[in-house]
Amino acid sequence: MYTVVLDWLEERLRSGEISVGDKLPGERHLAEEFGISRASVREAIRILDAMGLVRSSTGSGPSAGAIVISEPSAALGWALRMHVATRSLPVRDLVQTRLLLETQSAREAAAAPDSPERSAALGRAAELVAAMEEPALPDEDFHAHDAQFHVLLASLAGNVVVETVMASLRQATIGYVQETVAGIADWPAVRRTLQDQHRGILESFQQRRGEDAAAALHHHITWFFGHSDVAQDR
Repeated sequence: MYTVVLDWLEERLRSGEISVGDKLPGERHLAEEFGISRASVREAIRILDAMGLVRSSTGSGPSAGAIVISEPSAALGWALRMHVATRSLPVRDLVQTRLLLETQSAREAAAAPDSPERSAALGRAAELVAAMEEPALPDEDFHAHDAQFHVLLASLAGNVVVETVMASLRQATIGYVQETVAGIADWPAVRRTLQDQHRGILESFQQRRGEDAAAALHHHITWFFGHSDVAQDR
């Protein structure tokens, strides 16, 4: 029965009657409107929350209830991680998808017009590379900066769907990255090589050398993947 609430919200979002930031009607109102139980309404809200479409707050007052948000990468990333865990989605296929998306984005980013957003993204990418140079930076932060670096560069192509999928793929492969690093005997040396590669990739983007950026990304991704047990099993 809860699907009637999902269908209702989709229709209202498409028509513009409800927008991001709006508050949904209360459980009692929705239950009465659709002739379903409040338990079914709560189930619908839980699903919308998991999908990154609403944020729920309990209690009373203006901040309580379900607010419409839009966080597609978080929901998609969570779903992908679960299916990777079941081995329904092979890690090597996720890596191949990253290769396709990132290399094509690099080519398109080279032709994208100058804009404040482009300058800001490149500036932030440079900051991340600089931060990753710090030897005392914890590995967990290094991986987080690395992930953000790749998503930022993919965003330069101006395709919001690609940017969202990229962010989701990075979330989905967190476990694979951690397991790979744990199995590398000389991780500090590998980390230094990754940094050399990051600098070269960033320079290619800054200079709008699309093919060079695509080639550098391809080498960077496949080189690291080559250290994983998944790659050795191919």
